[in-house]
Amino acid sequence: VARRLSLRKHPECHSMAGGKAIEHLAQTGNQELLTFRLPMRQYRNCDFSFSGLQNLVNNAIVQKEKEEGIQEGEILSCVKDIAAAVQHAVAVHIIQRTYRAMLFCIKNSILPSTHATLVVSGGVASNQYIRKVLQNLADANDFALLCPPPRLCTDNGVMIAWNGIERFRAGLGVLHSAAGIRYEPR
Repeated sequence: VARRLSLRKHPECHSMAGGKAIEHLAQTGNQELLTFRLPMRQYRNCDFSFSGLQNLVNNAIVQKEKEEGIQEGEILSCVKDIAAAVQHAVAVHIIQRTYRAMLFCIKNSILPSTHATLVVSGGVASNQYIRKVLQNLADANDFALLCPPPRLCTDNGVMIAWNGIERFRAGLGVLHSAAGIRYEPR
């Protein structure tokens, strides 16, 4: 979405990564000026998908470009509102699917009855708006929410290393010898 909105050309966002630019602009945008249908509403599972949302957003951008008489690659006057609406739709989709997964785990005794924890990492965990709604979800369901510091949420390699450190500390699934491990580089 940030690429399609040409946010690298936006004066406030030229040096920001796409997700950070969306979050920054969304802070002063009006999420209610545009409403995007949530992805996968017909599926009662815990899967995430954003491709349908991306298509809806792209269509809305094309429509706004026509309305404003600008070419693709130029900055829309409503760019902050689009950013806010997209961020909100993504957050709601994540919340709905995560809540469904939490209920599934509770119902099937996959999680302990007390002190359950929701861990969120990766790029999505660096977005403060999404963190806040996930914190509200966790609080409402007596879960602890654990997120690494935002500076560690930009590279999945860092998240994998963090997971490895935590597993090593806990003694879970750690091999003490590399002998016999086979791999095929691609």
